[in-house]
Formats: sequence, structure tokens, C-alpha cells
Amino acid sequence: MRTLMPILLLAAFMNGCQGEKSESAEAIADSQVFISPLGKELPLLVPGKKMQNEYEQAKQAYEAGPGNVDNIIWYGRRTAYLGRYREAIEIYTRGLEKYPDEPRLYRHRGHRYISLREYAKAIADLTKASELIAGTEDQIEPDGLPNARNIPVSTLHGNIWYHLGLAYYLQHTYKQAFDAFMKARGTSQNMDNIAATTHWLYMIKRRMGEGREAEEVLEPITNDADIIENFDYYNLCRFYKGFMPLDSLQPGNTGSPGSDALKYGIANWYLYNGDTTRAREAMAEILSGKSWSSFGYIAAESDMLNYFGQ
Repeated sequence: MRTLMPILLLAAFMNGCQGEKSESAEAIADSQVFISPLGKELPLLVPGKKMQNEYEQAKQAYEAGPGNVDNIIWYGRRTAYLGRYREAIEIYTRGLEKYPDEPRLYRHRGHRYISLREYAKAIADLTKASELIAGTEDQIEPDGLPNARNIPVSTLHGNIWYHLGLAYYLQHTYKQAFDAFMKARGTSQNMDNIAATTHWLYMIKRRMGEGREAEEVLEPITNDADIIENFDYYNLCRFYKGFMPLDSLQPGNTGSPGSDALKYGIANWYLYNGDTTRAREAMAEILSGKSWSSFGYIAAESDMLNYFGQ
């Protein structure tokens, strides 16, 4: 299996880590380039003013109370939303020095290791988080980027298992991925959670050549669910179950996480139904976009390496 270590060229934002005056969002974006496992240069996008302001507020709260675990988590999250994943990982790592048994810090650091394509580290962190939550009560995880209804749809336990399943999937370790996504699905009867996890469960079973079992995992999907944000995953599940035709799936413009998720599901459909040419074309289209930290983009990138040798 071909693997290449991605590289982050870090320069401008390191001054910010050392407490000096931060540079503009444009300067930061221009000075950081992520080299993907495919060898493609992927610069950061310039964040909007609102996102930049939220980051500054989180940073100020952290500097005023660096020992507060919630301040650490939100500073790391807001940093990551700017695409500064390595810096966010450093924030979580410093937090873990103070709170070595805090599952939220492992959960968020594991997520950002996925963003950097460091899947083994992600699996280690998320596995540790899953051990720390054993026997504890689940909790709603606040949204950093709220949906249209401003209703959080995910939980801490669910996100830990979901991201662990994703990390295994990206390594093409399908049995472990399936087990983790099943545990994620079991954390909540919220239909957004059911739709998202069922989509991955179905794809995994199809990848494993287990068509009958793939149909069985679709059992919770109905044609009239109240979905708050995971519309693309839900529509893919409706398609898998025969409630809507393939040509009714409209991904929209390439480059957004939702569009990439939908296009990746379609590409996968072609792949495990034997149309490798269209699968490859669909994945290449995803990789022509700019949303290189979306799960659809990362999964397409992994498949291009492992199935098409690109």
C-alpha cells in the first residue's frame, strides 16, 4: 500500500504561538501550504471576518484562563476552523499535559490528526478517548459552526466513535471501521446521527463485498425523516434504499464539505458496482476542489492512492 507523509510548511503563524502580534488572515493563508499525500500543494483558505473574530475571542479567553479545560478546547477548535491544524494539535497537547484523562482533548486532537492524514495517531487518540468515556454518561457536543436551526445534533461519545470509524476507514481497515461506526450509531436515535453513520456502514459493507449485510444496515432509514443538517448523507441513504434515483442526487459546486460528501458517495457507488472509470473521474473531480479537509475529499484522496495508484 502506498503511503506518503503529508507535510505542513509552517512559518507565519508560529509568532502567534509565541505571544507576538498575530498576522492578518491573508498573510497566514498565503504562508501555509499543505502538501497532500498525492503531492499536491493545498493552501489554506482565507477565513471570513466572523470566524477570525471568534478565534480572537477564544484566544483571549484562553490567555485569561489557560487552566480552564473549556477554554483550551475552544481555543483549539477555533484555531482548527482557520485551517491551522498543527497549531490546534499543539494546543490540545498542552492541554493534555494538564488534563491527561480528558476525553474531549483526545477526541479533538484525533480529529485534527485526520485532517493532517496522520491516521495512526488519530486512531491512538480516539481509542484512548473511547476508553476514557467507558461507563460515563454521554453529553451533547456544542457546535462551533451551528446549523440553520442552531440545534446540536452530535454527542461526545458519538463523535469519538464516528471519527475513530473514519480513521480506520481511511486506512482501509474495514472491520474495525464498521465496529466503530456501529457504536457511533448506537449513541443516539437522532436521525442526523443515524443518516451519517448508516451511510458509512453501508459503504463499508459494500467495500467488503457483503451486499446483503449492506442492505440490512439501511433498516433505520425512512423516506420522511426530519433532518437538521446531514441532508447529503440522508439523501445518499435514501438512494441506497431505493427511495430516490441516482440522477436526483445533486451535489452542487465542488469544494464544499456537503458537496464532497455527496460526490464521494456517488463515486463509491460506481466503484463497488464495477464502473472504475466513472469512480475515478468522480474522485478526481472532488480533488479539483478546495475543501481539502472535508471527509469526502480526504476519502477520495485515500482511494486515489490505494485503488488507482495516483
